This record gives sequence, C-alpha cells and structure tokens, in this order.
Amino acid sequence: MNSNELESYKQTLKLTKRQREIIVGTILGDGHLETSNNGRTYRLKTEHALSQKAYVDWLYAELKDWVRTKPQIKEQLVNNKMFSKYWFNTYAHGSLRFYGQQFYKQKKKIVPKLIYKWLTPLSLAVWFMDDGSIKSKVHKARIINTQSFTKAEVELLIKTLQDNFGLQSKLRKQPEGYQIMILAESAEKFAQIIGPYLHDSMKYKLEGLG
Repeated sequence: MNSNELESYKQTLKLTKRQREIIVGTILGDGHLETSNNGRTYRLKTEHALSQKAYVDWLYAELKDWVRTKPQIKEQLVNNKMFSKYWFNTYAHGSLRFYGQQFYKQKKKIVPKLIYKWLTPLSLAVWFMDDGSIKSKVHKARIINTQSFTKAEVELLIKTLQDNFGLQSKLRKQPEGYQIMILAESAEKFAQIIGPYLHDSMKYKLEGLG
C-alpha cells in the first residue's frame, strides 16, 4: 500500500486488551520501543535468537495487524562470533506512546511505579517466555533475568509478584545486575498461573512443575 493508504490503515488500528497485555510482558522482557519523532509515536521491536523462531512467530501472529513485514532473519556479529536473529517491528503508532512514556526515561527502559496495574497472568507469561529460565534441573525455582533494571526496580517487580499473584521471590545478585528468583515453594503456583498462556515451544521452561 502507498503512504496515504498506510496512514489511513494505521488510523483504524486499536490495541485489544490481549495485545496490551502481551506488549507489557515483552517490554518487561526483550522487547524494545523506539521513537524517531521525539515520542509522538513508537514502534515495538521484537528480536530473539533464531532458535526461538516458533515463539517469535506466535508473537507476530498476536500482533499481526500492527506489523507490515513478516519476521525476518538477520546475521549479527558479536565478539567475532556470528549469531542468527529473528525479528520484526510493528508500525510506529501513537497508541504505543503510552507505553513509551511509562516504560522509558531518558531513552532507558525502566519499571514504572504503576506496573502492578498492568501485570496480568498473560503479561507475566510473556515476560517469562522472553526472559525466564530454569535455575537448575534439580531445583524447582525459576529465574527471570532482570539485570537491565535497577535494584529498586527489581524489588518493585518482586513486590508486584507477591501482591498480584501471591508469589514468593527474591533478589539474586549476579555480576551484571539482579535477577528475580521465584522460590521453590511458589514454583507450582507460578506454573499454574502462566502455564495456560505458554507457547508450546516454551513449555520446557516449566519442566518438572505442575
């Protein structure tokens, strides 16, 4: 479609409740919002390792009406090693401005103080699919990688997990920052909360639970 048709189409777009919950989850995880016009509009960029293609395809299917170009593969050189990435961008749109204002400060991703209002079971599941992992094969605890956030922000997320879902978790200090460790005593409950929303390709992250 030409530029006029595209702008007309974008005016018809409206985020569904489900799409909003998915967006919150992926912004907490690996998703990034970008703006090229000082915050008037934002686009969501989703990028994962090619090994997570099935998950990216699921995200694309959920946000398909907001995306012009299907997910693509790109090669990225990091420390003299080539990695294959799988990614897509949404349209730049004013409807994403709210999330840009809430989750970014001076171009740095933050945890908004009102995160408790937006963290739902679906959001939590997407966040875990993006950034979650098993602590070890012999331990029920689960890890969420939050090293890009400050200690205070991670503590706010831990409080939100307790207040919203009754999940017990704690800070886990790492050389590059702080992780969230969902404690073994809450692991089964955690699996029950997010299990119905996990894509099949990500269910290995709950192996041994539920």
